[in-house]
Amino acid sequence: MTTSPSAVRVRMAPSPTGFFHIGNARTALFNYLFVRHHKGTFVLRIEDTDLQRSNPDFEQIIFDALAWLGLDFDESPARGGDCGPYRQSERFPIYREYADKLLAGGAAYAAYETTEELAAMKAAQQEQKLPPRYSGAHRDLSAAQRAAYESEGRPAVLRLRVPDGETAWDDLVRGRISWQNKEIDDFVIMKSDGSPTYNFACAIDDALMKISHVIRGEDGLSNTPRQLLLYSALGLDVPQFAHLPFLLGRDRSKLSKRHGAVNLLDYAAQGILPQAMFNYLALLGWNPGEGETQEIFSREELIEKFSLEHVNKAGAIFDVEKLAHVNTEYLRAMPIDEFIALAKPHLPPFEIDEYARRAIDAGRERVRTMAEVSEVVSPAGKKEKVINLSTDLGGPTAYFITDDFTVDEAGAAKHLNDVSNARLRQLRARLEAISQWNHDAIEQALRSLAEELQIKPAELIHPARMIVSGRTVGPSIFELLEVLGRERVLRRMARLGD
Repeated sequence: MTTSPSAVRVRMAPSPTGFFHIGNARTALFNYLFVRHHKGTFVLRIEDTDLQRSNPDFEQIIFDALAWLGLDFDESPARGGDCGPYRQSERFPIYREYADKLLAGGAAYAAYETTEELAAMKAAQQEQKLPPRYSGAHRDLSAAQRAAYESEGRPAVLRLRVPDGETAWDDLVRGRISWQNKEIDDFVIMKSDGSPTYNFACAIDDALMKISHVIRGEDGLSNTPRQLLLYSALGLDVPQFAHLPFLLGRDRSKLSKRHGAVNLLDYAAQGILPQAMFNYLALLGWNPGEGETQEIFSREELIEKFSLEHVNKAGAIFDVEKLAHVNTEYLRAMPIDEFIALAKPHLPPFEIDEYARRAIDAGRERVRTMAEVSEVVSPAGKKEKVINLSTDLGGPTAYFITDDFTVDEAGAAKHLNDVSNARLRQLRARLEAISQWNHDAIEQALRSLAEELQIKPAELIHPARMIVSGRTVGPSIFELLEVLGRERVLRRMARLGD
């Protein structure tokens, strides 16, 4: 089926039976990028036919997660639209109507087996080493047999009469796929309680909602031949299918809780920015083109570049470290006032003066998530407060506001000794003589001294960082010294004379 850009309609159809996971989010994002690229229509449908497990709280989580990721819908339960209702629980009369059509035309039939009889059927198949599937025992019941079962009060399910042959389609990711119909049993389309099964409701809804492309995870692959059989039996238009690769953990097994948080909103709570998650998920199983090395994209760039032709068949590895790296890039690039506004909810009320603002700007370079931002409590009697930017496994960095900071003992042992201390005394004298305290002047003083001493600048940089901050990592040493200010730096370096 050829589809013009104006006719492109895709849907995201989650079930409100649990949290909205990373895999759901990646599928929703690919649908979003595809439909926005083609300037089509994005539909949100809630698949809540499982009335016992569906929960309004989980439905709200779906809405919150999609809103956090910035995925807007053109038609949905909230916005409405011409193809509603958009909750399957509100569409039961529609499913009943189509089930009756299949039953009247002979494409479906009533089956009356009890749970115990079905279990015995599967047990017998297992003994014969046959695949467990419905045997078709009630496929051709006579009217008298049906009447007898009904007089017993047996509830019936409706099953689709699967024809001989094969079912095939051209998948937009995986290529040509064919399925032998003999591997598909006469599957249930309506349960005995009158509710539709997933495949039946899904196929009808996709057709009636005029969905042109079904873009979903690889775990939906086995549903596709069943849905194609339903389209054929009902005479409905068939969408194009694209099955996305699985998300894998770093050990290449299917992504699960043991690989870290998999609920999308858990990452929001941990301080991942939605735009960073958007960027990272877009590159899981898709690439913008051969030889492309760009990692950070704007939303507009991703929409412009996205195509299903560049979706990989192989599983995509979800790596929380790479996600954190992308998040760091976004935190570094955002305006400092925006960063401070994001940091404030993680902190008690505090007043930011110009020094605090510059300290935050310098220290945020190594912050990976907003959850790493915490308060540094000032020493008694001091009024000055500033955000503490957790940088690495060493913990809080108090050196921006107090001389009484914790020292990395291993780093001190490595970088502070008689030789380095003598060099630092010379560096202190050079810094004291600087007329204007700024990044360039500090760098010039350090590098010129290193050249005179015939040593690498790093042999001054590392000891200087240790003596003023007690740490081995942090902002650029020249930026750090500039922000700390002449008084703090010289006072801390004077300790070498103690």
